Amino acid sequence: MLENKKDKGSKHALTAVVLSFLTVVGVFFNGQKIGAVFSKAATVGAVICMPQGASELFSEKEKTTVNMNSNAFLSPESKTDADSVKTVLKNENTDTFVTPEDVEKMREEYNKKYPASSKDGKISELHYSSQNANVKYDNVFVKNTTSFDLDIKKELNKKATLKIADKSKPSVLIFHTHTTESYEMADNGWYTSDYATRSKNEDRNMVRVGDEIEKQLTAAGFSVIHDRTVHDLKYNGAYSRSRETVEKILKENPTIQVVLDVHRDAIYQQDGTRVKPVCEIDGRKCAQVMIITGCEDGDVEDFPRWNENLVFALNLQREAENKFEGLMRPVMFCNRKYNMDVTPCSLLLEFGSDSNTLEEAMYSGFLLGKSLASLMEGYVEK
Repeated sequence: MLENKKDKGSKHALTAVVLSFLTVVGVFFNGQKIGAVFSKAATVGAVICMPQGASELFSEKEKTTVNMNSNAFLSPESKTDADSVKTVLKNENTDTFVTPEDVEKMREEYNKKYPASSKDGKISELHYSSQNANVKYDNVFVKNTTSFDLDIKKELNKKATLKIADKSKPSVLIFHTHTTESYEMADNGWYTSDYATRSKNEDRNMVRVGDEIEKQLTAAGFSVIHDRTVHDLKYNGAYSRSRETVEKILKENPTIQVVLDVHRDAIYQQDGTRVKPVCEIDGRKCAQVMIITGCEDGDVEDFPRWNENLVFALNLQREAENKFEGLMRPVMFCNRKYNMDVTPCSLLLEFGSDSNTLEEAMYSGFLLGKSLASLMEGYVEK
């Protein structure tokens, strides 16, 4: 196990008070065009805004503010057509990522509806690398905000708690606590506040990214359950609701070992600029992916096997970077639990931010899915 550093309890408590104040202010002002004038908080994804216990947050070089995705941001385009998504899932090529026709059409419609004159702020591209981490080994970088000293090399020498006896039985569950999180449609370098980056339409929200992961795993022969339940029509309590969904599915499918909660981040700078984590792979842009893995530290309790989750996270990070250099942001190792305690191979994944395009995020799902399939193949019993 990792060695515990000096207790940080008082610092965590102070941070909790500050975060509570920021959360209240954020909710009050959410939906307005005043941008992020109330804080100089460090980089925080939308997922971190959940009331799971405020403790030490993540410090990045770029100063940003908390984004509170309230229900006011939900897209009026709430039509859901699960059957059409399943048809695309079955027929699309899994060897090469090709932008689907409906995504191209949505981009065209966006550009017609929102000309450059409607812009309210700038979108800035940022590539996260080892410079944004405080623990490094080879091509694996970690932002460690816990009270544990992390030896990446030592952890990578361990095997993940994963054993797949029959690939035809469900081994992976993909779900979405913040299902309605969505993306920009066009790569214009600016945003308009009139366009919502939350939607109930699963053709454009996190379900679409989960589909790309699922396709790659299925193509590799793994059986996957992709749950499309919307848990965040009311933001507070989304993690409790998604946990109920996950526990029900795990009870009905005891062979599931890998559980992925697929999100996107939200990174805003103080001047109103929005940040998109981006890289280029095989000549096209994709949204960088951040793995979040937690531990039993500070206020987090009842997470006894967290080290096993960490081992799985670091192995997936290495696999993805070996296959697609630059795809991954540093792993976020933090004193959070969310629902990562349900299996020893449970992770929370952030695919870009609300300023990436849907196409970029889908491409990242395609690449991450290939990486996960490759990693899991090494744990299939021959």
